[in-house]
Amino acid sequence: QVQLVESGGGLVQAGGSLRLSCAYPGPTFSSYGMGWFRQALGKEREFVAAISWSGGRTYYADSVKGRLTISRDNAKTTVYLQMNSLKPEDTAVYYCAAAREARTFPTLAAGFGSWGQGTQVTVSS
Repeated sequence: QVQLVESGGGLVQAGGSLRLSCAYPGPTFSSYGMGWFRQALGKEREFVAAISWSGGRTYYADSVKGRLTISRDNAKTTVYLQMNSLKPEDTAVYYCAAAREARTFPTLAAGFGSWGQGTQVTVSS
């Protein structure tokens, strides 16, 4: 059974940093684009960042550019989201997702199939 497992969430003060990790079955998803999404209380799930299967291309939501960085290490079968200069508006449950098909680079939720359980990130004022 394919399963993505997020970790690294927690409570931080504004301006602080966190690094989220998403472990995925390898090599199953080593050739799949990966993404991070988030959902704040009372809001719709929104796209945060995506990375191609090779790691050579990334794409970010405007709201997180320059602060959040997605990366992956296929050898460790893990994708990361380095979060810096966090703001209270970043408070949300963060989800890792894998593309529905190998060697694709989706940037919309519809392009992703497997999802993790989510990890809570809370940024205090």
